[in-house]
Amino acid sequence: MINMISGGTTDGDSGRARKAHGRRLENFEVNSQLSCPTDPNISFGREDLKDVLVPHNDPLLVTLTIANYDVAHIFVDTGSSVNIIFKETLDQMKLEGFELDPITTELYGFTGHALQPLGQIVLPLSLENGEQRVIKMACFTVVDAPSSFNGILGRPALSDFRAVASTYHQKLKFPSGREVGVVRGDQKAARLCYVNEVKIDAKKKRKEVGMVSVGRTSRVLGQKVLLMSEEGHEKVELSPGAQIVKLAADLGPSVKQRLVDSLKKNKNVFAWSVSELTGVNAEIMVHRLNTLAGVRPIKQKKRHFGPEKDKVIKKEVDELLEAGHIREVQFPTWLSNVVLVPKSSSGGCVLISDT
Repeated sequence: MINMISGGTTDGDSGRARKAHGRRLENFEVNSQLSCPTDPNISFGREDLKDVLVPHNDPLLVTLTIANYDVAHIFVDTGSSVNIIFKETLDQMKLEGFELDPITTELYGFTGHALQPLGQIVLPLSLENGEQRVIKMACFTVVDAPSSFNGILGRPALSDFRAVASTYHQKLKFPSGREVGVVRGDQKAARLCYVNEVKIDAKKKRKEVGMVSVGRTSRVLGQKVLLMSEEGHEKVELSPGAQIVKLAADLGPSVKQRLVDSLKKNKNVFAWSVSELTGVNAEIMVHRLNTLAGVRPIKQKKRHFGPEKDKVIKKEVDELLEAGHIREVQFPTWLSNVVLVPKSSSGGCVLISDT
């Protein structure tokens, strides 16, 4: 999730431009007789909370018109030093006559990680509310990264439009002549985007595991490495038509041959199906419930899985039942969320359910 963005082309894509940007404040202190725009006062009050669910800490997501496209899920971020439009959004717009200019300055998130943008593009941006409409050319930094947002409205655009954002009131207000225009935020979309961002981040983390990889590249124990992709392995049959294993494709010929020979020699030590797990000590595979005696049990909320997951769950349970590792205990209610626990200190296992 991109919470704050720094870097980018602030008044230029060179070291000289960035230094000039920093000296502007010094020049203003020396010559402070600059004219200020005569904008109407912008304020937020109790009436701005109409149709807003409070209390909340939702981000401000708005729909803006960019190059004649109504683009939803624009994240208003006063902490971002650049305006951002994601590559996937730009591809869907299929713009003609707009060029992508290359840039060298990287973007930095609050964690300090650097991201190299694809470039920048200048597009017409419109803030509007009914008849109140202001159009300006805005520079967007193009980023190729997964996100549930379509773009980010940063400080450059907010400053150009002299707009004021209030996440609490879920509104973005801007001067339009002598009037004040209002762009309302979508609170429901903000919460959905938050959930999607968390899923994106969690999915990315699941691809990394602490492991030692056998291959030509040496790995340090505990180092995070990417899981082997479908294209990064090859299948090897230890016996004709069955007992197939996957080996990393970057193994050297000698290492690969020694590994295959060892696997074939010791293939009988592996359990190739659930039915071959007979004889495994139940102490290794049994859950133990550390409950306090005398405490009233709490019934958890019933969980629902999708049709595809239901098929996988049923298949796994049927295999365990067929192999004799578990047995079904009939309850007055439907049996779900199967857990194998010790029946007693004398041995044996039973199935329990939280429904």
